[in-house]
Amino acid sequence: MTFRRPIQHCRACGSAVAYRVPDDGDTRERAVCPACGTIHYENPLNVVGTVPALGDRVLLCKRNIEPRWGKWTLPAGFMELDETTAQGAARETDEEAGAQIEMGPLFSVLNVPRVGQVHLFYLATLLSDRFNPGYETIEARLFPEDEIPWDELAFRTVKATLERYFADRRAGRFGMHCIDIV
Repeated sequence: MTFRRPIQHCRACGSAVAYRVPDDGDTRERAVCPACGTIHYENPLNVVGTVPALGDRVLLCKRNIEPRWGKWTLPAGFMELDETTAQGAARETDEEAGAQIEMGPLFSVLNVPRVGQVHLFYLATLLSDRFNPGYETIEARLFPEDEIPWDELAFRTVKATLERYFADRRAGRFGMHCIDIV
C-alpha cells in the first residue's frame, strides 16, 4: 500500500473533502469536494536522472540532504512542471553534480508504487571530469564498476540501474530496462 497523506481540504474552494467513488464513471475512491464538486486526483511523482559516464567510470553524488544523507546516488530528482523528462534529468545532473553532459537515450524506467514514484534514468556522456556540486551534494566522483560503493548506495532504484548499466556495458550494447521495485 502506498504511503500518502490524505487530502483534507479542496484545493479549489477550501471545503472539507469526502473520500468516495465519483459519480463520473470512475472506479477508484477519490477526494471529492461536496461544495464545488472538484475531484482531486493523486498521481505518481516522476524522478528523473542520468547515468553519466566517462570511459569505464560512472559519476555518483554523495547526498547532502535527507533522505539517505551521506549515501551515494546517481544525479536525479523530481521532475518540474514545464520540462521534459530529458530536460529534468539534465537539470538535475547540473544541479547536483555541476557536470556537463551529452544526453543519451532513456535507459531505465523503474516503477516504485510503494512510494508513488516512477524513476527514469537516461544514459549520458560526461564532457569533462570536472564537477561543481550544488548544495545537495557533498561530493561528486567517478567510479569504475569494481569501486562502486554498492553497500553505500542511497536507493534501490540506483542499484538496479547501475547493475543493468554495467551488465549492458559488458555485453557491448545498451538496452532499455523497465523494472518494478516492490
